[in-house]
Amino acid sequence: MVKRRMLGAVAAVLWVAAGGAGAAQPVPADGNTPRTLAEYLTAAALRNAGLKAAFEEWKAALEQIPQAKALPDPRFTYEYFIEQIDTRQRVGLMQMFPWFGTIAARTDAAAAAANAAQKRYEAQRLQLFFAVKEAFYEYAYLSSATRIAKENLDLMQHFEEVARTKYIAAAAMHPDIIRAQIEVARLRNDLVSLEQQRAPAVARLNAVLNRPPEAELPWPRPEPDGPMEPDRGRLLALLRDRNPELQALDHEVERLQQEVSLARRRFYPDVGLGLSWMDMNMEPGARESDVMIGVELNIPIWQRSYRAGELQARAMARRAGHERRDLENSLAARLVRTLYEFENSGREVRLYRDVLVPRAQELVGASETAYMAGTIDFLRLIDVQQTLLQFQLARERAWTDQQQRRAELEMLVGADL
Repeated sequence: MVKRRMLGAVAAVLWVAAGGAGAAQPVPADGNTPRTLAEYLTAAALRNAGLKAAFEEWKAALEQIPQAKALPDPRFTYEYFIEQIDTRQRVGLMQMFPWFGTIAARTDAAAAAANAAQKRYEAQRLQLFFAVKEAFYEYAYLSSATRIAKENLDLMQHFEEVARTKYIAAAAMHPDIIRAQIEVARLRNDLVSLEQQRAPAVARLNAVLNRPPEAELPWPRPEPDGPMEPDRGRLLALLRDRNPELQALDHEVERLQQEVSLARRRFYPDVGLGLSWMDMNMEPGARESDVMIGVELNIPIWQRSYRAGELQARAMARRAGHERRDLENSLAARLVRTLYEFENSGREVRLYRDVLVPRAQELVGASETAYMAGTIDFLRLIDVQQTLLQFQLARERAWTDQQQRRAELEMLVGADL
């Protein structure tokens, strides 16, 4: 009895260290606090600062298109002749026009840059959703592990009472009670450790939701997903066709090809058309004005510089193409590995759910009966209980891993599976 009170005191100290009455109180949940995965994804899409930054980058890239279409500002000149000669003053207006096709190429480059920014935004959104799902399922695993730990603690406390009953009836030895108390203390410590993990798990979810790290989040409510029978060939095809990171690089290649076209046009002059008005003194007391139309050309004589610019633009376009192929290869390898992990986790889920956990539960009941009958010792009963705990946690871990890998596959292919 003294040992039980000592263990209870130790558990109370651990409870306070884990965030009991002496800890700071979390920010309470409100009506807008998400609970299901769909609510988490909606909240992240509306609140996440990183996603908002990517959206603003896309908006900024769109504003570059009308700038690319515009002509240079016209130049206005005014000259007043201090010395009284034939011309007293002159006013001119000149508009420069880039060489044929320059504005179209520049506009296409800006449009490709905007499309690339849009795809980067979509990639950011998919990565955010994957981060939310991964953290959500990890939080759900912590909830299940905490529940299982409590159930096993209750079971071990029940075994302690069974051992105490047998000891009173002189059918068991005192060490059985001590072993039960040791296991109760160990399970209580495991439970406290799990409860302490809740704060960092909540902070991780709050970070992607742009909420204070100490804001309270209730235990999540995972909803069962429909069956998924992935086909490697189909997933790889979806990856190549729909992955926004690859699409962003496609548009980047397109933009750089337009930059090559712009670099080639530097070999040709820009053309300026202008209109001038002159105020003239023809003879004493008589004035006359005249209007002239002029043409202005710049002379592109630095051919070596223009050639270097073209070669540079071509090299940048080739670099983007190589990066695109390298990224596709990396993503395809990641998809194959993730698909293997998803299928392996699915097999483990079925193994633990359909075979090992039910059999372990039956074994626990049979072992308790055998211990009461005196055919097995208490150590064997504890071993069976530990096996059940391991199988239950392994089942929840496998289910969590499967859902996280499914979320990763959806991020890679850019589609719900």
